[in-house]
Amino acid sequence: MTFTTKIDLKLSSKLEEDLKNQGFELTKPPYTIFSAKKKGVSCTLYESGSLTVQGKEMKEFMEFYLEPEILQTFRYSHPEAHLELSPRIGMDEAGKGDFFGPLCVAALYAEGDGIKALVAMGVRDSKRITDSVILKIAKRLRAEYPYTVIRLFPKKYNELHAKFKNLNRLLGWAHAAALGDLAQKTGCKKAILDQFAEKHVMENALKQKKIEVELEQKVRGEEDLVVAAASILARAAFLEGIQTLGEEVGMELPKGASAKVKETAKKLIAQWGPEILDKVAKTHFKTAGEL
Repeated sequence: MTFTTKIDLKLSSKLEEDLKNQGFELTKPPYTIFSAKKKGVSCTLYESGSLTVQGKEMKEFMEFYLEPEILQTFRYSHPEAHLELSPRIGMDEAGKGDFFGPLCVAALYAEGDGIKALVAMGVRDSKRITDSVILKIAKRLRAEYPYTVIRLFPKKYNELHAKFKNLNRLLGWAHAAALGDLAQKTGCKKAILDQFAEKHVMENALKQKKIEVELEQKVRGEEDLVVAAASILARAAFLEGIQTLGEEVGMELPKGASAKVKETAKKLIAQWGPEILDKVAKTHFKTAGEL
């Protein structure tokens, strides 16, 4: 598990000195101010002010040194004490950078004790959780919280992309549809979205659908627990969707857009013909043109 935060670079010399005194070994990889390691913990401070911490013993390091001395907050070790408990809808998407599989958009509603329960469930940004754990948490979220998931399998996705001619406009339309549905089901008029484009994209999509909500668009929106829960639902929908497609074509479909993805696509074309891509892949990707 990795913890990432931003710190004021004025604190870098104190941090560096303290780590040396705690027995850390320091190096200076490219784009960093320093990287420090000792048994069980490593932390890297980047020139941008981003600080990452990881390792088996990071919890003690965070709670007894980093939080009280540098961060001046206990959001990591005692997140429940810092929770924003107001009712809201969180939104995120998954699959937009993957050649194979669906595009999935999720909206989830939580309030008060339901938000506290997300902490106990282990909810955090889906990019920091393994696929198997995502599927387990998603099962609980679907059972215990109001939510809406829109999953566009490639055939429908390609049709819509040709119509919108732009991925961000398509995402705006899908997010607005999910938000409209969940706002109607719950009566909630406040939402937070992990920002994916210029703010006007989503604002226009809501106007077109006549959805009146107070929408906050946040870069790194998954820092909000309800958005993080939505990111887990979106990711789970993507994982289940890509598995279903793989079963239908008799081949495991890799995630992302790597060389392995291209190799799998070549095998699929050899077996099923080029039209198979419209069923399993996002055909506006550069990968499709190269094939």
